[in-house]
Amino acid sequence: MTDSTSARVLGPADEKTGRLGSIGVRFIVDGDEADGRFSLVEHPLPPRALAAPLHRHSREDEYSFVLEGRVGALLGDEVVYGVAGDLIFKPRGQWHTFWNAGDEAARILELISPPGFERYFEELVDLLQAGPPAPGALAFVAERYGLDVDLESIPQLTREYVCTSGRRPTRKARAALQLTKHCRVRMRRLRSRCRRRAAIVRREGRSLDS
Repeated sequence: MTDSTSARVLGPADEKTGRLGSIGVRFIVDGDEADGRFSLVEHPLPPRALAAPLHRHSREDEYSFVLEGRVGALLGDEVVYGVAGDLIFKPRGQWHTFWNAGDEAARILELISPPGFERYFEELVDLLQAGPPAPGALAFVAERYGLDVDLESIPQLTREYVCTSGRRPTRKARAALQLTKHCRVRMRRLRSRCRRRAAIVRREGRSLDS
């Protein structure tokens, strides 16, 4: 355990690093070093990477500070995006995930409060380094850290958020989208008006026949 009162400077190559499947992790400050106040890790996200399936924490909040690139996140039913300098808050009890849909790498600094969940990352790194985990091994580790995971969410998340351009629509694209929506509304109204007129004509025709 490191004395939390001593001065420390960590370089970009300092501290333990590992892989968490599609993304990386760098362990910067653990809970013991911060006297149980928080922990701090860094996550590098390569291009076109989904960080995790939908999941929710029961014991800790996460604060993701974007260091580099553009990071998307699904927080409950809301999709948000953060660029360098932005902070994304992921409270406990909320289903969420995050990703890098762009062509460039991204990095986030993750503050975890209260600490403890950094040990989940440590166990996951060791588990994945040993080869494909045994059935149920990942779920067992997640349960011990109060983590709910929806593995079935991965295909849809990948289709909707990762396999895209990762760029905001241009002004022309937004205008075209609005025009398309407007035209669809007008067409629906026109079809409805035509159906009403046809019904009136049919009723009048039956009246003349009688």
